[in-house]
Parts: sequence; structure tokens; C-alpha cells
Amino acid sequence: MMELGRLGVWYFLDGLPAPEAAAAAQRIEALGYGTLWIPESVGRNPLVHASWLLANTRRLNIATGIANIYHREPGVTLSGQLTLAEQSGGRFLLGLGVSHKPMVEGVRGLAYGAPVPTMRTYLERMAASPYTGIRPAEPPPTVIAALGPKMLELAATKAQGAHPYFTSPDHTAMARKVMGKGPLLCVEQKVILETDAGKARELARPVAKIYLGLPNYRNNWLRMGLTEADLENGGSDRFIDATFAWGNTDAIRRRLQEHLDAGADHVCVQPVNPNGVFGDLHWAALEEIIAG
Repeated sequence: MMELGRLGVWYFLDGLPAPEAAAAAQRIEALGYGTLWIPESVGRNPLVHASWLLANTRRLNIATGIANIYHREPGVTLSGQLTLAEQSGGRFLLGLGVSHKPMVEGVRGLAYGAPVPTMRTYLERMAASPYTGIRPAEPPPTVIAALGPKMLELAATKAQGAHPYFTSPDHTAMARKVMGKGPLLCVEQKVILETDAGKARELARPVAKIYLGLPNYRNNWLRMGLTEADLENGGSDRFIDATFAWGNTDAIRRRLQEHLDAGADHVCVQPVNPNGVFGDLHWAALEEIIAG
């Protein structure tokens, strides 16, 4: 299994011109983070972007968190995965997900299927797809975006692990229990380097708002014990405190360690910049977190 490192960085780099995105990846590598996770929404093609970032780094792993399965035929995804893994010497991690019905049907105009069987079929078709190119020295891993028990079970049996997003250490413990020992558990954690509770929570709410309308996340937060009231008006303090790590560097490190203690193999840090500008990486947070 590839070495992801204990900590990685999860971030949207779509707002940066390609040379600046490469420079950001190089800086993340120099800081000592093991893996850079890049998402897919309506911006860059994540596999193409991963190729650029891999070509401009030497040790850093690049992972998709996640590539939308509705955007690519399974055989095309397999060929992209194997090509990137071979070209980079095994530094590419494929993260796949079913995305969300409003994105798939509302934005792309595609039919959205039941998440678990749709993902299962996709993985099976990937595995059955032919590939005649030179293969990487080691089979590259695939992780899937998984929140509920059934998708986590699928991650453990049909893939090499799971990539839960926007959860909590308690969810991490549940995920590890469902998946058992062995499969990769790579969790994302949003962090805010701000010690004032009021300021930190107000910085968190615009970020949370992006996700609060998506059923897959709402259903998972309810499974986590939050209530519908917690998910209104940008999220209650209880919701923010459960899903964001805020405070000084030590407080943030404690939250990251809680995930590791709960069974995570790797935690990818998504810093929220206190200047309130989305897309502006908060380097101070990344530097201080990794320094410990």
C-alpha cells in the first residue's frame, strides 16, 4: 500500500493558474505533507490536473478527492489511473465518488442512481476493463467517498479504502469499526486557526453552507447524532464544533490526533483562511500544523 503520510492537504486549486498551482504543490511537498487531495466539481479535470501536479513534484502523492464517476466511463477511469500511477512512479491515488443528485442531475443533466449499487457496478466494470499500456510496478489503490455503513462496507470489500469528508472523530471510529483493519481510511478535516470561538464559527458557516443543502451530507450528519435544527442557518455551534477543528495550533493538532486514534490512516487538512477569501490557502495554518 502506498505511503500517504499521516497528514495531507485537501484543497481546491482551481482558482490558481497552472504555474501557481504547481508552486503550491511544491510548497506543500517542501513542508512535509505526504499527499495533496484535489476535488472535482465544475472546474478542472482532476486527472489532467493531477498529471500536471505530479510532473511538477518529486515525492508528493496526488489524490483525487473525489473524481465523479458520472463524468467518465469505467474503462477510461482505469486507464487514467494506471497511466498516472505508472508515469509518477506510484504517486497517484484515485479517489472516486457518486457526487450528489443536484450536481449530477441539476448541473450535468444525467440520471442519478442509487449510490451503493451504482458505485459497486462502476468498480466491477473498472476491474473488468482491458488495459494494454505499461502498468505501474504496483497496483494503484482506489478509495471511495464513503459516509454510511453500506458504502463503507463497499469501500472495504471492492476498493482499497474510504475517503470520508466533512465528518468527525466519532464518525472515523464508526468507519473503522465497519471496515475492519486493513483498508485505508483517509479522512478530511477542515481547520481554522482562530482562537476566538465566535470568529471561528462565523468563518466556518459560509464554508458549511456550500454543503448543507446536499442530502448525502445531511443524512450522514443526522446519523452522527446531529438534528435538523443543527443544520439550519449555516449550522449550529454544536454542528460547527463537531465538524470543524478551530483554535490554536495545539487544539487543531489534538483534533487531527483524535482521528488517528480513532482509526484513520491519514488525515487530509483543509484550512479555512481567516481572511474569509475562499481559494486563498492559509499557509500559516499549514506551516504551524506540520511543524509539530
